[in-house]
Amino acid sequence: MERPPGEDSSPSAMDQPSAHSDPPDQPPAAHTKPDRGSGGQPAGPGAAGEALAVLTSFGRRLLVLVPVYLAGAVGLSLGFVLVGLALYLGWRRVREEKERSLRVARQLLDDEERLTAKTLYMSHQELPAWVSFPDVEKAEWLNKIVAQVWPFLGQYMEKLLAETVAPAVRGSNTHLQTFTFTRVELGEKPLRIIGVKVHPGQRKEQILLDLNISYVGDVQIDVEVKKYFCKAGVKGMQLHGVLRVILEPLIGDLPIVGAVSMFFIRRPTLDINWTGMTNLLDIPGLSSLSDTMIMDSIAAFLVLPNRLLVPLVPNLQDVAQLRSPLPRGIIRIHLLAAQGLSSKDKYVKGLIEGKSDPYALVRLGTQTFCSRVIDEELNPQWRETYEVMVHEVPGQEIEVEVFDKDPDKDDFLGRMKLDVGKVLQAAVLDDWFPLQGGQGQVHLRLEWLSLLPDAEKLEQVLQWNQGVSSRPEPPSAAILVVYLDRAQDLPVIPKMVTSEFYPLQLKKGNKEPNPMVQLSIQDVTQESKAVYSTNCPVWEVAFRFFLQDPRSQELDVQVKDDSRALTLGALTLPLSRLLTAPELTLDQWFQLSSSGPNSRLYMKLVMRILYLDSSEICFPTVPGTPGAGDLDSESPQVGSSVDAPPRPCHTTPDSHFGTENVLRIHVLEAQDLIAKDRFLGGLVKGKSDPYVKLKLAGRSFRSHVVREDLNPRWNEVFEVIVTSIPGQELEVEVFDKDLDKDDFLGRCKVSLTTVLNSGFLDEWLTLEDVPSGRLHLRLERLTPRPTAAELEEVLQVNSLIQTQKSAELAAALLSVYLERAEDLPLRKGTKPPNPYATLTVGDTSHKTKTISQTSAPVWDKSASFLIRKPHAESLELQVRGEGTGALGSLALPLSELLTADQLCLDHWFTLNNGQGQVLLRAQLGILVSQHSGVEAHSHSYSHSSSSLSEEPEVWGAPPPITSSAPELRQRLTHVDSPLEVPAGPLGQVKLTVWYFSEERKLVSIVHSCRALRQSGRDPPDTYVSLLLLPDKNRGTKRKTSQKKRTLSPEFNERFEWDLPLDEALRRKLDVSVKSNSSFMSRERELLGKVHLDLAEIDLSQGAAQWYDLMDDKDKGSS
Repeated sequence: MERPPGEDSSPSAMDQPSAHSDPPDQPPAAHTKPDRGSGGQPAGPGAAGEALAVLTSFGRRLLVLVPVYLAGAVGLSLGFVLVGLALYLGWRRVREEKERSLRVARQLLDDEERLTAKTLYMSHQELPAWVSFPDVEKAEWLNKIVAQVWPFLGQYMEKLLAETVAPAVRGSNTHLQTFTFTRVELGEKPLRIIGVKVHPGQRKEQILLDLNISYVGDVQIDVEVKKYFCKAGVKGMQLHGVLRVILEPLIGDLPIVGAVSMFFIRRPTLDINWTGMTNLLDIPGLSSLSDTMIMDSIAAFLVLPNRLLVPLVPNLQDVAQLRSPLPRGIIRIHLLAAQGLSSKDKYVKGLIEGKSDPYALVRLGTQTFCSRVIDEELNPQWRETYEVMVHEVPGQEIEVEVFDKDPDKDDFLGRMKLDVGKVLQAAVLDDWFPLQGGQGQVHLRLEWLSLLPDAEKLEQVLQWNQGVSSRPEPPSAAILVVYLDRAQDLPVIPKMVTSEFYPLQLKKGNKEPNPMVQLSIQDVTQESKAVYSTNCPVWEVAFRFFLQDPRSQELDVQVKDDSRALTLGALTLPLSRLLTAPELTLDQWFQLSSSGPNSRLYMKLVMRILYLDSSEICFPTVPGTPGAGDLDSESPQVGSSVDAPPRPCHTTPDSHFGTENVLRIHVLEAQDLIAKDRFLGGLVKGKSDPYVKLKLAGRSFRSHVVREDLNPRWNEVFEVIVTSIPGQELEVEVFDKDLDKDDFLGRCKVSLTTVLNSGFLDEWLTLEDVPSGRLHLRLERLTPRPTAAELEEVLQVNSLIQTQKSAELAAALLSVYLERAEDLPLRKGTKPPNPYATLTVGDTSHKTKTISQTSAPVWDKSASFLIRKPHAESLELQVRGEGTGALGSLALPLSELLTADQLCLDHWFTLNNGQGQVLLRAQLGILVSQHSGVEAHSHSYSHSSSSLSEEPEVWGAPPPITSSAPELRQRLTHVDSPLEVPAGPLGQVKLTVWYFSEERKLVSIVHSCRALRQSGRDPPDTYVSLLLLPDKNRGTKRKTSQKKRTLSPEFNERFEWDLPLDEALRRKLDVSVKSNSSFMSRERELLGKVHLDLAEIDLSQGAAQWYDLMDDKDKGSS
C-alpha cells in the first residue's frame, strides 16, 4: 500500500532510535540499529563512543572484502565474485522492500480511519472492504476481542510448538535430534478483521460469513539445530485474504450450531520476512519459490475445495458431507476468441510495431488452465473448452487473463472477472467481455451444468456431448466424488520380504504399515496422504473425477505402503454399478483383494450426471466484430482477359523426393574405458560414469548414463532419417558424467556412405584421442517399401527387438510434398493473406516459407516423418496467414495411406473450413529390417538380396539364446501361413512369450485376436488381461488397451515381469480375452481364455503363435 499524498514518508517518532541526526556519511543502518556495547547499551556520545562507531564501521567494510580475498586465495575467477555480489544486492533489495511493506501496512492498520478519510478519492481496490462495499460492515468489537485474546493465544502456540511440534520434528530425522524452538512470540500486533459480510446461505440450516482478514504482525519464531550450529526463523509476516465461515447445521439444541467450517475462497496473499539461515530464501528467485511452496501448503489445507471443519456437538451426522460437500455445479467454459488486443511486440528498438502472441489463463479458485499461444495475432481464435467445479455461490469468480508470450517476461494484455452467480442465473452466457487493464474483448461461452442423481439422463447427455466440439479434452458426462473414509485390518509388513513381489528388503520383525491410497480412472490418478504406523488408517478425504462415459469406465483403488513398493490391497470397481444404485450412491465397506482375509475399505461414492437445462438457455446479443459488416458490401474482383493456365492434377516433386532412408543405430557397449573419477584429492582412483553422444544429419542423440563402469552396456537404439549426399559422417563421442564439466573418453567416426552401400555394419570401433577404449556399434539401413502386407511383421519384430531404454521403433517413413494452395480466404474480404503452412505428425513439425500477399501460394515443401503406429497416427496440416491467423486445416489419417495404391495419395485436398485447397503428395514406406530377423513374404513386391553373405543373429534376444535370421523368418512364415489350422469356435489370440535373460525378465507380447465370438448386436469392445499364476494380485496382472467394436483387434503391446528364469518356469500364464460392452453387469464378458504352462514352452525362441481360446472351464493350453 502506497503512502497517501501529503503524508510524511519518514518513519514515525516511535520508530526513531534517537533524536539527533547522523553525519551525512553515516550508513543508513545507524538510524535503525544503534551501535551497542557489550553491555547492550548504546554507545555514549563521548570519545569512546565515537571510536567504537568508527571501529564498527571499519569492521563492516572489512567483512565485505573477506569473500573477495577468499575467492582470490582459492583461485576462483572474477565471475564468482560478480555472481555473489549480484545475489547479495538482490537479497538486500528484497529485504528492504519487505521491511518497507511491513512498515507501511502497520501504519495503515494503526490509524485506519484517519488514513481512509484522507484517501476517499482513491480507487476501491485501495480502500478497506467496509468502505468499498456498503453491505460489508466493520467489526471493531470483534477486533477488540481478538486483541485481548492474542497474548493467551501466543502462550498456547508456544506450548504447542514446544511440546508437540518440536518432538515430532526431532523424531522425524536423526539429523534433527537437537532441534528446538528458542523463541516463540506472536508479537503485539494481532490479526485484524477489516470487514464482515453475511450471506443467507443456500439452505435454511446454514449461515455464511465472509471475513476480510489482514494480519501484519511482528511475530518472531526462532529455531535452532544445535548439532550443526544452524539458526533460522521468521520475523514479521503479512497475510491478507477473505475467509469464509459457514455455520451449519443449525440445530434445535445448544449450542444451536452443529459445526463450523472455514476456508479461503481464493488464495490469500502472503509475505514472510526471514531471519537466520532462512535469509537465503529472500534471494531473488528463491523468494517467490519459497512463498509459492508455503502458499501451496496453505491451499492444500484451507483454500477451496479444501476446508477446516470443527464439530461443536458429538455424534454429528454427515460429517463427511460437511467436510467435503458436493460441488454446487460445473461450469463449462468455452474460450472462443479475442479481438482488438494491444500490440506489445516491438522491433528495431521500438521503431517498428509488431503484433502480439496472445494466450489466456483461465482461473476459478485453485483450478487454472492455460490456452495455446496464437502467434502474431491481435484477433486470436482459441476455441478451447475447460470444465471447472464450482463449490461456493456466491463468492467464486471466473478470471481470464490474456498475455503476450515473450522469450523473457510475458506482457499483460488485460483481464476480466465474472461472478459465477451470474452464470448460475443465466444457465448459458455467450458474450464478449471487455478486458480491464488493457484493450480489447474476449469471447466466452459459459454453461452451467447441474448435478443430477438421475441415470436416465445419461444417454441424453452422451448424445449431446457427441455434437460438442471440445479440446484439448472431450466433454464430461458426469462427475464422481469418492469419500475415502478408513480401512480395517490391513496386512502388516512381513518379517522378511525377498520375493519379486516385494522388491524391497525390510527390517526384521513385524511392522505396522504406513498406508496410503491411489485412486485411478483411466489416466487420471490421485493420491491420499500416508497415515503412519497403523493397519487401521483413517483418511477422511474426498477425491473428484470427471467422467466421459461412466458405462465403460472403472475405478481402480490401490492401497500401498508409503514407500509405494508394497501393495496392501486392491479394488477394481466398475462405475456401471453406480448407475443402478439408489441416488447413484454407494456408501459401504468394500472387500480388498490381494490383501488380508478381513481387509476392507470404507468409501462413499457419489456420481452425478452433468445436465444442461435447455429451458434456462438464453443467448445475449453478441456484438459484431469490427469490419464484419464489410464482408457483404465488398467482394474481390475476379475475371481476366487472359485465360489462366490449367490447374495441375498431381504434384511434381523433384527427383530426390522420397529417396530418404532410415539409419537405425544400436549403441551396444564399450570396453576398457579410461577412469576419470578421482577421490580424496586424486589419491583414490575411481571409475567413470560413461554416456554416448551421437551426431548425424543435423540431429543429436544421447544415451543414458551407466554409473561407475569402465565396460558399460547401453543397449539403446536411435533412428535418424538420412539422404545419400556424400561426405556425411556419424560422429560418436563418449563422455564421463560429472557434476561440473563432463570428461572426454574418446570419439570415433563412421562414413555414412559405407553404411548405406553395405546396408549393415556391426563392429567394435577404437576410440580416438584417448589411451584406451573401444565402442560396439550396430548400424543398419532401412529402406522404405511401398507395401502394407509387411506392416504386421514389422510391428511384431519391432516389439521383439525393442529395448527398455529406447524410444518406440519406427515402422514406416512418411514423405510429404506440399506443392501449393488455392482459393485461400482473403483478409477483410479484399486483401490477400501472407500464407504459410505447418506439417505435423505427433511432436514433429515442419514449417514452409511465407509467401507474401497471395491466396494461391506455391511452397514446394518436402518433409519426412518417422511413423511408429501407422494405424493410429495422422498428418496434420495448418495453413495460417501472418497477421490473419488460421486460414484452414487438414487432418489426414495415415490409415488411408495403407489402403491406397503404392501407399500414396497425390491430389487436391479441401481444407476443413470449406475455403481453400492444397495440392499434396503423401507416401508411406514400410521399414523392413533385413537384419533383425524378418523378411517380407509379399508376392507383390520384389526386393534384391543384401550384399552381405551372412546375416547376423537376431538383435534384441539375450546372449545365451541365439537364433539366426532365417530360422526366425521360417517361424514367422509358418505361423502366419494360410495352411495353418483354422480358428476354434471362440477365436484365437496371437502371443509371443520368451525369457530375456540379460535383463532377467519374462516378456510377453499380445499381438492381435481374430475370429472372436459376437454375443450381442454390436461387436465387442475387446481387451486382453494377463495374470501370472499362482499369484492373483495386482503386481502380476497386466492389461492391454481397449479396442472398440471389433472382432479382430490389433494390440501389439509388450508386458514384462521381473523374475528369475527358474521361477518363471514354475509359473503359468493365464490369458483372458474380455469385452467391456456389458456395462449393466459388474463382471466383464469373457470371450475366451488361454492357460499356458511356461515349463512346456521354449522360452528361448520368442516366436509368435496363434492360440485357440477356450471356455473358462477348460484350463488346457492350445
